[in-house]
Formats: sequence, structure tokens, C-alpha cells
Amino acid sequence: DAAKIEEVVGDFVNLKRRGANYSGLCPFHNEKSPSFNVNPARNIFKCFGCGKAGDPITFVMEHEQLSYPEAVKYLARKYRIELEETESSDQQRQEQQAIDSLYLVNQFAQEFFQTQLFDTDKGRSIGLSYFKQRGFREETLKKFGLGFAQNDMDALLRAGKLRGYNAELLKKLGLVTQYERDFFRDRVMFPIVNQKGEVIAFGGRVLGQGEPKYLNSPETPLFEKGREVFGLPQARAVIRETGTAIVVEGYMDVVALAQHGVGNTVATLGTATTPTHVYKLLRQAERLVFCFDGDGAGRKAAWRALENSLETLPEQKSIGFAFLPDGEDPDSFVRQRGAEAFRRLIVEAMPLSDFLLRELAGHCDLSSAEGRARLVAVAKPLIGRLQSPLLRLQVVK
Repeated sequence: DAAKIEEVVGDFVNLKRRGANYSGLCPFHNEKSPSFNVNPARNIFKCFGCGKAGDPITFVMEHEQLSYPEAVKYLARKYRIELEETESSDQQRQEQQAIDSLYLVNQFAQEFFQTQLFDTDKGRSIGLSYFKQRGFREETLKKFGLGFAQNDMDALLRAGKLRGYNAELLKKLGLVTQYERDFFRDRVMFPIVNQKGEVIAFGGRVLGQGEPKYLNSPETPLFEKGREVFGLPQARAVIRETGTAIVVEGYMDVVALAQHGVGNTVATLGTATTPTHVYKLLRQAERLVFCFDGDGAGRKAAWRALENSLETLPEQKSIGFAFLPDGEDPDSFVRQRGAEAFRRLIVEAMPLSDFLLRELAGHCDLSSAEGRARLVAVAKPLIGRLQSPLLRLQVVK
């Protein structure tokens, strides 16, 4: 009751009075003409462009990517309202303390790896040399919290014990193996951060030759690969500004593109794109573009992304597919051809419907009635999964 919608929204949006209501540019999608409406009498907002609507709590949840309790606490602080909280049970407190401990250990590990990256003593600058050879500036490395795991069997374990973190905690997070050896060694390190800015896992890239090229943390109480993407906290503001989120395959691609001014890029974590990935990104963008290599593996990855997008693509949003020339990845492409060429590739990305029909038609002889009938038969189950009735109708036609 205390939270006035025009005041809450006004903290983030430049509102202008329009009779009894207010209007402004929608903060949830990229627009040039105001379609975002605030109604003080009903204490609600509504965007007639993207369809988002709700009350002050909903607005804070959507805009700041907070949970319901977090949004309530945010508004309570703004309006100086003391919240009454029920007492947690001993078991709940213990469970929460255990989770908090895991976040603290991950934060310690990220700081440890970053210190190793910038520590030039005893030849530990090998990780920094690697990044500099790839053309990365130090401010870029610090923006993403990148680090280096030295080639030492238990450097992190020893440092953790000095801080009071026992081996069992480090094992639970996949930082140490069951044999009490560091999981990540001789790799440049990429911290995976959730939407609240907490380190939940790591990815490590091998220096030089070696397998696996990328090594990710195992799944833990904090980390589920199918739900998270790399680089989202750093990309969120640019995604909102441009209305577009770009998905690539590698951590290095995200960092390279960001350094060249393409800051609305994220990467999946060594796994196929999932419906949860698509849903999470389309909550923040009007358009989602998957950028893959143009080879057979890239097209297979693109097709898996398409299949997992069908049921999560809402009205008024779009998904596209951009394919790089053979032998190129986003990192090499943006270095050789520049950011503008990459942006053009994204602007000209193939719409989901075109990619769907082109891939299916490639396996059918459309010059014959039988081939056309086969196309309809194989397309039907996929088209039926499309959430958008309007898009479904267009594809059927």
C-alpha cells in the first residue's frame, strides 16, 4: 500500500504526465516511442509494446531480477517499513548457513585465482601472458573476474585451509577432488556468476594443447549447468539497451566480444541450450540470436537450440540463428573483421521459422507431391510445439 507505482518506476524510468497517468520508454525492451504506461489510481504499470504489467513488487522483481521476498525487502527499505519475519527453525538456519558457507568458499576461490593471475612472482604470470597474447586488456579481465589456476597439485586446497575452509567444503563445490587434489590446474579461470552477483561455479580453459579444452565445475548445491549462462551479469545492461541477447559457445568469445564493444553476449556452459536458458534470456531481451560456427557441429548445436526454443518463444519476441564462415569463431571473427561486421551478422540472422523449414526441406524432395507430404509430416510435431499461435499459423501457411 505504501509503495506508489509512479515513485517506484520513476527511480528507473523518466516518466511524463499524460492526464491521470504517466508514460515513458519501457525499461524491458528497446523502443523509441513511449508505450509504457503507469496508472497511479490502480497502482499498476503496463507496457503495450512488450506486454509486461504488474504492481510495484512485480516491477522491482522484473527490473532488478529479484525474488519476491527480495523485492519486498527492497521496497521496505525504500519506504522505511519494518518487516516482520517469522523465526526460522534450527534446521532451516543450519541449512541456510551451509549454503552461505558455500558462497563464501566460491568467492574465496575466485579471489585466489585472480590473485594468481596478476601475481608476477615465481613465473605465475603465465596466465596473464596468455590473455595478453590474445589481446585482452587488464580492465576486461577484471570486469569478468578472470583468474589463473597454477600447475600445482594442491595450491587452492592449502590456501583454503589457511582461511579455515576444510577439504570437505572444497570437495562439495568441486574445487578439490576426492583425493584432495585441486580440480583446476594450469588453466585460465572464468567464474560463473548468478544474477545476484554470487560466484556459483567455474570454467577453466587449458593453456596450449590438452584435453579437455574446457573444464567446468561439476553440479553442486549452487550450480546446475542447464540453468546458468556465462557473462549474464556483465551483459544485462547492454541486453536491455539493445533489446537483443546473443548466445555463443565459448567463454573466450564472450570476453573478446565485450572488449570489442559487443557487450550483450553470453555463453552456455559446455552444454546444449536448454528451455530454461531460452526462458531466462527472453525475460530480459526482445530478440535472442544464437551464433554458431558454420560447420556441421555448429548446425547440430543450432538445431538443438531451435528444438528447445519452440515451447518457450512467446508472442512479440523473436529468435534468430547466425552462422559464421567456416573456420571462424566469434573471437577470431571480431578481431579480424571488427565489431560492426559482427553486429551486421546478428542483425541479418536467419529467423527461427526460416531455419526450421530450410533444415527440414533439405531432407525432402519438394518437386514431388510425396516429398511435400513428407515435409508436412516431419514439420507437424515441431510446429505443434510452438507456443505462439500467430507464428504457428504463419509457419503452417
